[in-house]
Amino acid sequence: MNRSIVHLDLDCFFVACEVLRDSSLQYKPILIGGKEGRGVVASCSYEARKYGVRSAMPMRYALQLCPDAQVIKGDMELYSNYSKLVTTIIRESAPMFEKASVDEFYIDMTGMERYRTCYKWADELASTVKKEAGLTISFGLSINKTVSKMATNESKPAGRLEVSPGEVQPFLNPLSIAKIPMLGKKTFATLSRIGVRKIKTLAEMPVEFMERLLGKNGKSLWEKANGIDTQAVIPYVEKKSISAERTFSQDTIDIKYIKALLIKLVEGLAFELRKSKKLTSVITVKIRYTNFDTYTRQRRISYTASNHRLIQIAHELFDQLYERRMLIRLVGVRCSGLVSGHPQIDLFNDPPEMIRLYQAMDRIHKRFGKGVVQKAACLPAVAGSK
Repeated sequence: MNRSIVHLDLDCFFVACEVLRDSSLQYKPILIGGKEGRGVVASCSYEARKYGVRSAMPMRYALQLCPDAQVIKGDMELYSNYSKLVTTIIRESAPMFEKASVDEFYIDMTGMERYRTCYKWADELASTVKKEAGLTISFGLSINKTVSKMATNESKPAGRLEVSPGEVQPFLNPLSIAKIPMLGKKTFATLSRIGVRKIKTLAEMPVEFMERLLGKNGKSLWEKANGIDTQAVIPYVEKKSISAERTFSQDTIDIKYIKALLIKLVEGLAFELRKSKKLTSVITVKIRYTNFDTYTRQRRISYTASNHRLIQIAHELFDQLYERRMLIRLVGVRCSGLVSGHPQIDLFNDPPEMIRLYQAMDRIHKRFGKGVVQKAACLPAVAGSK
């Protein structure tokens, strides 16, 4: 049985939120991101995109392309509040939905065709979002998540596109392989070198050849090129916080070891945040003394999932907490005030080099496990357990 999956994507979300706050920004080239030094573009208006500006581009280069653009640092709290509003609107209407990011949703509408057309239902939902949140949302409707997402991307901005089962391959064939979700620049270059630039060509390649060329990813891309995607829509459950703590086998006063352990705990939490596409706005450090007295201290911070920023704050909170010079039996860290978002790291502040480092580390952790690559400062915690 063919499924009916709708993908919804808020158009130019960060910029749209800023325009709702300040209407004078409408129809102007706007860049959202870090203003200082090696800042990065987290988002940009369609007016700026006409000059070749794109997300994740160094801000300095973006301003060379579009010197008249207005740069706004970005306000994740504002964007989070609008995202929650849209999520509430969708939750009140959708039988089951997945929140893929701060501005992106999937809804499994399979079976609803018996009661009304899925396209009409999705169109009415998009209109409700516009009316109640003031935000424009595009959607694609098709047989699976991959095709519906690609339909959305082809219809934006303010687009609505349905790709029926019989239209899937004719829709996909003329598109560039770069349009396939999760196909990166290196894979694009590899396929381009052998003359595979259109989805039609990729779809007609022997799947065995694709597996030899790109491994498991080769088969996955071949399936997407042929409109095959069995991924389920994962019901959305909002996670409030994540935490990690360690009870020592022997109570300790070794501050160097404890701070190394804090680094290890924070790096693990930061990886989980980025993997689940979340940012944190509150970090809490907990210590328990040998007499079981337990103390915590927390700090509200700008939304982030960056190791170095969270580690610095965790150490500062520990220094404020540890006043009794008594043996410690437990230390813990909690990240709360979570928001979903495709800026897996703080694009407003982190330089491109730091972003690439985290992305490379995350790829290694996903493939080989979280403990494979760590800071040298973690070594005292790794070398022995106390």
